[in-house]
Amino acid sequence: MVNGTSSVQALEGKTLYLKVFRDDDMHTIDSARVVHGRFRFSGVMDSTVMANVFLDSASVMPLVLEDGRVEMKIGEIIQSATGTPLNDSLSRFIQRKMQIDAQMAELPHRETEMIMDGMDHELIKSRLIQEARELSAQSDRLITRFIISNYNNVLGPGIFMILTNGLEYPILNPQIEEILSDAPPYFLNNPYVKEYIKAAEANMKKIHEY
Repeated sequence: MVNGTSSVQALEGKTLYLKVFRDDDMHTIDSARVVHGRFRFSGVMDSTVMANVFLDSASVMPLVLEDGRVEMKIGEIIQSATGTPLNDSLSRFIQRKMQIDAQMAELPHRETEMIMDGMDHELIKSRLIQEARELSAQSDRLITRFIISNYNNVLGPGIFMILTNGLEYPILNPQIEEILSDAPPYFLNNPYVKEYIKAAEANMKKIHEY
């Protein structure tokens, strides 16, 4: 069971959909209307699975459906699902990722402050480019290490799916190659991961031939 609360006024009265990846697509397994900031998902699963909460076609947040009672909170800044081991781990990961994203989003504001302080424009540009690169590298390392540390449970393939869905098309870049290099059978045989690798290898072959 998933008990949820929302402090986002725009969600009041809206219907949220709980979906899982199956047969190459996302399938709704339950839905719940947000009433007075509260909602609830329930049902029976025969195994632990990664899921996503959607509002219409937009993903709100991921969570894990596993034994136990999950408490979900949806806010303007923080989203979390806690109360079970894998969800607690996922929430810590999401919060750290959001911290890095917030630092990245702050860079334009810092640029304005530096300009107002009279700093040299080239120095500002150089410094912020370096900071952006470092934050991007931190984000990549966080995601890579989290997937690797969760090779043998649903979090590994689940976060890999979220990572690769952000790409224009399946590809084997250095980050993905690092993730796949020592991956165990559980991870590699996941239906989504398996199909991604197949498509990415085909695309890489076309790129090299071109």
